[in-house]
Amino acid sequence: MAETVPVKLGGVSLTIAKVGSGFLNLVDYLGGISHLTAQFFKTLIRKPFPLAETIKQFEEIGIKSASLTNLIGLFTGLVLAVQFIVGLKRFGLQLYTGQIIGIAITRELGPVLTSLMIAARVGAGIAAELGSMNVTEQVSAVEAMGADPIQRLVIPRVVATTLCAPILTVIADFIGIIGGMIITTADTGVGSRYYINQITTTVQMIDFGSGIAKTFFFGFFIGIIACYQGLSTRGGTEGVGRSTTLAVVYSSICIFVSDFFLTKLFLLF
Repeated sequence: MAETVPVKLGGVSLTIAKVGSGFLNLVDYLGGISHLTAQFFKTLIRKPFPLAETIKQFEEIGIKSASLTNLIGLFTGLVLAVQFIVGLKRFGLQLYTGQIIGIAITRELGPVLTSLMIAARVGAGIAAELGSMNVTEQVSAVEAMGADPIQRLVIPRVVATTLCAPILTVIADFIGIIGGMIITTADTGVGSRYYINQITTTVQMIDFGSGIAKTFFFGFFIGIIACYQGLSTRGGTEGVGRSTTLAVVYSSICIFVSDFFLTKLFLLF
């Protein structure tokens, strides 16, 4: 029997092998996400909607995340006002701080930061919950009882994240604008009525609407990625921790990447 001789790769070959392996892993991951997405829509259309479980997820995802997203929105408005006042004072334009704050929060910072907080809290929670169920074979038990895991576990969580993200963003936008008003009125001496008038005359419906529309996509990405990570968890408690981390990382990356393309798309209208 011929002896197998190990092949030693050079530096360039090893780099190419690593790049190729990474590319194949990416394609495999995107294929898994696409397959779960197809199953989600297929089950959503053909099977009864799990209303009771979805309402429960609304409470878990929406109501319990509101304090965190509102806090982020408030301090986003505060720090934006401080920074823009300092910058605009150099040109004597600090009275127009409200216009910039309104556009920055409604178009970008409100939707993106709110979605990132949802990914950090909700995405990690979903991945950990489903991952624990998977490694303890509770998902297999659901299938053994004749129930569909997609219908019971995935649809309520993805629907809840998709619908809660815009609602939380609207509230965070409003609170962020109020936070900007507090600093602007205190540091520049303008009245609150003047500040609000700047917001209402500068921020158009397309600015507010495009920011909110993006959060539907962000919420869906968070939910589907977290569910996929949870359902594909292997390796016991260590695997659960790894899936939780990857759910947050991949969701955050997806939010930033999709934000660029969605922004370019909405600017065409």
